Amino acid sequence: MTPTLVRHHTYAASSAPVDPGTRARDWAEIQERVLAPLHEAVFDRLEVGAGTRMLSLGCGSGLALLAAASRGARVTGVDTDRERLALARERLGSLGRSEDSVGRAEDSGGWARDTEPARRARLVEGPPSAAATTGAPPYNLLTAFHPIGCAAGDSEGLAPALAEAVPLAVRGATVVLTGWGPPERCATAPVLRVAARLAEPARPARPGGWRPALRDDLEEVAARAGLKPDGSGRVSCPFGYADVDSAVRGLLSTGLFDAAARATDRSRVEKEVAEALLPHRRPDGTVWMPNVFRYLVCVTT
Repeated sequence: MTPTLVRHHTYAASSAPVDPGTRARDWAEIQERVLAPLHEAVFDRLEVGAGTRMLSLGCGSGLALLAAASRGARVTGVDTDRERLALARERLGSLGRSEDSVGRAEDSGGWARDTEPARRARLVEGPPSAAATTGAPPYNLLTAFHPIGCAAGDSEGLAPALAEAVPLAVRGATVVLTGWGPPERCATAPVLRVAARLAEPARPARPGGWRPALRDDLEEVAARAGLKPDGSGRVSCPFGYADVDSAVRGLLSTGLFDAAARATDRSRVEKEVAEALLPHRRPDGTVWMPNVFRYLVCVTT
């Protein structure tokens, strides 16, 4: 599946502050979709379908939820970003009517009887433990599609999140962790180094600069969470953008450049990211960066 290129939109001047709603929409419209091949590869491998009850940690604006629900899965997404969740409700609602709970028209198992994908979805704002349900079947698939391995310490919050989520799943449930591939296989790596370089003055107080992905990043998280690895895979996820402006907005929506913006200013970050993108600009103005991402399949014990 090839990421769709998003055409240029008119936004405020780059020196103006970006409000959370605009940032979340940049994520949903530009950046989140570049991970769609990763979602689809995982769902194909696991044969996600009508028997799947999925809990997605850090579900963002719901693209992976939509893909799983379209296959017949019953999905719950949890995130702490209110603006992204609002967009997830819009996205899932495009198939019918998105439900924020499983309390209406329930069958004996606690899930809504409606067969439309949008009515098989649940969105929760808060930590993973907030996704607990009463009387509903436990989850049999947990996913963490926010890739780790490109910033120092970016996996620190994942193990505690898994510790909260695993008790909500059946024993032997499948857990999927995702991460960046080797830097030599990721054309975006040099662009991400801009964040580390600009954030250097703030590094002692705010760790989190870029670092190359390590071979055992995902396995280490799985071990800390008490999960048993059960296979892995690599997926090509090229980052494609309509133009440099769209690429800058998409990349900044990830949050990976926040420390750099605090240490300098947003205009400088945008300028240097745009310069780092120039080698990846095609003659027609589009930006294309091949990347490889890795996923690890685990089971709960």
